[in-house]
Amino acid sequence: MTDWIDVLIVLVKVVVAVVIMLTATLMLIWAERKILADMQNRIGPDRAGPAGILQGLADGIKLIFKEPIIPSRVERTVYLLAPILALVPAFLMFLVVPIGRPFHIGDREITLQAMDLNVGLLFVLAVSSMAVYAVVLAGWSSGSKYPLLGGVRATAQAISYEAALGLALVPVVIYEGTLSVAGLVEGQATGPWNIILIPSFLFFLMAAIAETNRAPFDLVEAENELVGGFHTEYSGFRFALFFLAEYINIFTMSALTATIFLGGWNGPTFDGLLPSSITWIFPLLWFGLKTFAIVFVFFWIRATLPRLRYDQLMELGWKRLIPGTLIWMILFAVAMAWREFGAPWA
Repeated sequence: MTDWIDVLIVLVKVVVAVVIMLTATLMLIWAERKILADMQNRIGPDRAGPAGILQGLADGIKLIFKEPIIPSRVERTVYLLAPILALVPAFLMFLVVPIGRPFHIGDREITLQAMDLNVGLLFVLAVSSMAVYAVVLAGWSSGSKYPLLGGVRATAQAISYEAALGLALVPVVIYEGTLSVAGLVEGQATGPWNIILIPSFLFFLMAAIAETNRAPFDLVEAENELVGGFHTEYSGFRFALFFLAEYINIFTMSALTATIFLGGWNGPTFDGLLPSSITWIFPLLWFGLKTFAIVFVFFWIRATLPRLRYDQLMELGWKRLIPGTLIWMILFAVAMAWREFGAPWA
């Protein structure tokens, strides 16, 4: 009986995670359009729902019911699977993120995390590297030169920035002594937040923006060069899946950044001052506020910085970000060894 209860709990967690991601995606689409409109002195969406908040839902319904057009020269099976493959890594990465404080039902502890892996950070890095396959396969299978160029660009970009993404996390792992995402949150509950490792935070954030193909690193879909990049030949529901995957990736990467560097759900809970029926919501609130603060940075950068040239993109990755993370990792390891064991000549 216990095994069935555990399976049921996991299924409920997965369903809740999917609902959170889909709801957050609709909010992000609306928020980005409104924020960019304010920054560019425009009105933004204002027709569908109050203040245009249902515009993302309206666009999704429109795309679902549009006629799907499949070009004659596509590799059909790969072409149809690529949009689904784009969604899977984004969903999987979010499953290791704890969104709130654990609670008890009887003797059973319920964690607000779909799965707590002791190698959670390695899982995140492995799954994030899978996301590029969807872009590459979509570009190759479309049977057109512009999507193919977008796929080739995506491959080079992913290789460049995945290395920096992983290296930026090494000092965090050394400092906290764990690869578990929940362990990182617990470590920050009793000590300072990992944002004190400022270079790691900045390197990770830059690499995360590049990994999600967001401006100014959106060279894989540069419309003034590649028409639409890897999804040029997609329309209707399949294009909507790519669109959905992009915003889920933004939310997931922002949630991971908030969890790894900003303490996750840690924050004032006012235990003892307020009844427990109210205090349980504060960890969820802090997690949401931190995540959307990072999301705002994504939008702010898009509204502020122009798109890089492709040679600038590669130079930033190979000549700046990777050497920078390596130097910072070495310096941090030496500093930690010095603090732990003292100077080697002492």
